Amino acid sequence: MERLNRQSIEKALLEAALVPVEKQVLIFNEQNRTGKSLARILIEKGLLDEETAVSILEELLNIPLINLYNFKINENVVDSIPAEMARRYRIMPAAIREDRLYLAMADPLDLTAIDDAAMVTGLEIRPVVAGEKAISYAIDHYYELAGNQNRDQEGSAGKDTVRETEATTATMPASGEAPVVKLVDSLIGRAIEEEASDIHLEPTGEGLRIRMRLDGVLQDLAVPPRFKPAQIVSRIKIMANLDIAEKRLAQDGNIHHRKEGREINLRVSTMPTVHGEKVVIRLLDKNKIILPLDRLGFSPDNLRAFQRLLLNQSGMILVTGPTGCGKTTTLYSALHYLNNPSYNIITVEDPVEYRLNGINQVPVDRRINRTFANALRSILRQDPDIIMVGEIRDPETVKIASQAALTGHLVLSTLHTNNAAGAVTRLSDMGLEPFMVTASTVGIVAQRLIRRICPHCTEEFCLKDEEKVFYARYFNQEPPQSLHRGAGCKRCSHTGFRGRTSIQEILVVGQELQALILNRSPAVAIHNKAVELGMQPLLSGALRCVEEGVTTLGEAVRATFNSLLDDQTAGFVENSCVFSELQQDD
Repeated sequence: MERLNRQSIEKALLEAALVPVEKQVLIFNEQNRTGKSLARILIEKGLLDEETAVSILEELLNIPLINLYNFKINENVVDSIPAEMARRYRIMPAAIREDRLYLAMADPLDLTAIDDAAMVTGLEIRPVVAGEKAISYAIDHYYELAGNQNRDQEGSAGKDTVRETEATTATMPASGEAPVVKLVDSLIGRAIEEEASDIHLEPTGEGLRIRMRLDGVLQDLAVPPRFKPAQIVSRIKIMANLDIAEKRLAQDGNIHHRKEGREINLRVSTMPTVHGEKVVIRLLDKNKIILPLDRLGFSPDNLRAFQRLLLNQSGMILVTGPTGCGKTTTLYSALHYLNNPSYNIITVEDPVEYRLNGINQVPVDRRINRTFANALRSILRQDPDIIMVGEIRDPETVKIASQAALTGHLVLSTLHTNNAAGAVTRLSDMGLEPFMVTASTVGIVAQRLIRRICPHCTEEFCLKDEEKVFYARYFNQEPPQSLHRGAGCKRCSHTGFRGRTSIQEILVVGQELQALILNRSPAVAIHNKAVELGMQPLLSGALRCVEEGVTTLGEAVRATFNSLLDDQTAGFVENSCVFSELQQDD
């Protein structure tokens, strides 16, 4: 039976990898020579991805799949199998139920591993399927840290000794055997693999809480039962060239990480709390932050409007929205679109997140008084054609930026407002006179990010009566009979969402809007007039994504609720079924 299963699996793996018959002999020869499993060889050669291989094992063997990344393993379960055996066979004990040990295996047909595990534990072995990367992550996460904790307890004789141990372990080279090094590398590698935007390490009274932000939502990770949080923090601070002895002040740093030819910039921020230092790592992938404009999620009409704004030789274009809505990605993609040898493009950023070829980038440095405003003054003496200001934060910066826009420069920047019309009143609040707003500003782009329904588990469902009422009230139109949602699968960690796209509203400052701005009209009047003139509000973008099956009704509400201008509608949302679901999701 085992032989039949192995033959069926090998056939399925080779078919999935599209290996020609004449080359299969070479694959089997390598398997016999190295002793590696067929799946591992195909994965190492780049012929098959691990997710597909695991799916084949799960389906053909009818053995359940376990997600070791999010599965918490108890200390007594970890101790049931020696670390050396786990590494040798690429196995990980996952749970003990009565007299059964559920063993995560990359190759569930490895009878030698099963027999040895049964002999060591005295338990009946029940294999469960897991990828080799996930098993390696779990081994590093549990065994290495457990051993490290024991060594620390044996060698510590006081606070000074503990502090010395932390610093020494953190500074050991990545190629060494320091458990904390392996843990941090494994954590960063997993975040990159899952396309997380942030890693949060938060000290608590019970230990360290680790979370990753996936598609804009924080998700908890399983934390090993025994380890020292201060060592993890020290290792990260060393990697980011921060002062590991300074624990009273917040610090910022950067880590340049290369993985499989990809350059990932890790922006590290530390902050002291009552339980220790909290660390947030922002992952910035150049391949994802600099995109063609047509891949940013613009509707066809909005894309044309944005490209027309970028044709201006002078004036100020603002991208607005809350933190984490993709403003930097839109600005970098716009600079990439405009970048050519005939333009002198200069940016001032805090910090410079990516190096852009052909563009002069100036970092803000408050230690030497190189602020946005002071850097802008210097830039204006460098004969620029296009200027990008990372963020307009104060009256001095907005004044210099608007003056630059009036004197023949195209200025791109960001502002924190809920919608495009709100940016106009925000500029006025920062001390810019209405006539300067109308003279310098050519367009404002408000933006939000929304999660996409996972394409692997999308399903159609009929709306309930209360959902139809909500849909009609929120979008002011008749609801459809059915919409789409994600059922949840292993590819999306059972969230129903995978990846994000953006929605925008683009306010073009024309003559009719200029008249309203000069009269100091409220943001509501400016918004309504812009819609009358053809602006597609954020709500329309959200509706389009819901109707096209890109996102869900609840996600559309999450993205656009703060942009609503109707207090009655806002009150209706707060008391609706969708709002209660959002609270549960958060």
